[in-house]
Amino acid sequence: MGKLVINHNLVTPEKAEALVSLCPFGAITYADGKLDISSGCKMCKMCVRKGQGLVDFVEETKEIDKSLWNGICVYADCTGGNIHRVTFELCGKAKELAKVTSHPVYALVIGHNTGECARKLLHYGVDKVFVYDHPEFADFRIEPYTAAFCDFIEKEKPSSILVGATNLGRQLAPRVAARCRTGLTADCTVLEMKENTDLVQIRPAFGGNIMAQIVTPNTRPQFCTARYKVFTEPKPSQEANGEVISMAVTEDMYQTNVRVLRTVQKPKDIDIAEAEVIVAVGRGASGEGMRQAAKELADALGGVVACTRPLVESNVYDAKHQIGLSGRTVKPKLIITLGISGAVQFAAGMKSSDCIVAINSDPAAPIFDVAHYCVVGDVNLIVPKLIEKIKGVS
Repeated sequence: MGKLVINHNLVTPEKAEALVSLCPFGAITYADGKLDISSGCKMCKMCVRKGQGLVDFVEETKEIDKSLWNGICVYADCTGGNIHRVTFELCGKAKELAKVTSHPVYALVIGHNTGECARKLLHYGVDKVFVYDHPEFADFRIEPYTAAFCDFIEKEKPSSILVGATNLGRQLAPRVAARCRTGLTADCTVLEMKENTDLVQIRPAFGGNIMAQIVTPNTRPQFCTARYKVFTEPKPSQEANGEVISMAVTEDMYQTNVRVLRTVQKPKDIDIAEAEVIVAVGRGASGEGMRQAAKELADALGGVVACTRPLVESNVYDAKHQIGLSGRTVKPKLIITLGISGAVQFAAGMKSSDCIVAINSDPAAPIFDVAHYCVVGDVNLIVPKLIEKIKGVS
């Protein structure tokens, strides 16, 4: 954070008028011999660069006592009595990060009748599970959940908080981070911990062309969200280790003007993130005949069909079939890509798959850099033979 400071001792009418005309947003005024910058300022810093020294940008930093913040917390998305599996993945990652700083691992559960969920988390390396259980938390409403979340942060002071990028997590995390006046890094693909407890949050930026490393050294807690299937889910332990702590719920926490009239269960649909076998189609295999062959191949393997972004934009497939940064992150046991060049946006969404088979006519296609098995050739000739072989074996 920073602010603009006016050097009033250098102000002259001529310089002031030139500065006023320089601001593209009309945020600088000069009246009665006084130069002023209004709230319309967009921090473009044009006045700093070309303002003849009248304005300086001063970086505002404040040192915090990091020793007061202890622990790595995972927000447990427990909806309808079921824990979203991204929570388990984050528990495993939190345990890995905690080894660097010797911090405990916490889990936070907000809901109603969450006892079973809380006890289940103790099998995933969590030292303490903090539970806010109340009938008013049965349905997700942003204000009550935020109040409970902030109450936990105020009392326990975790150094880092990991939230799954679910529909609920994407709403809750930024609200809580803003209230705590701290940063939030969304859709992290890599997380690393420094010995001084600074969390290094790495995510694709500029359309996936670079990997940005983001650190918030002067604020606590450190917030980040991560998509499902980005990290590896650990195997649960036989014994439950740790403790469940019930937190006091006050009436102030669940005050809200939002009422849930009824809840309608969404019809179960294809979720490519859960599929163990995926046949992914790109522009190089987008013809009607090839799409039918891809469906036949997926059915023969007991899998589902997915696609790249251009096929969604062309209305060939629905968005729920898209793999990539702007689609779903997948981690199947087997993925076969047909006619996909392998742009970084697509690769980032599937490169953690157990086995990647790529078929492309271009031997220099980037997809071959992440594939385990590379087949150079025409998909229209290769796929029918592949289907024939698979059906012959089965």
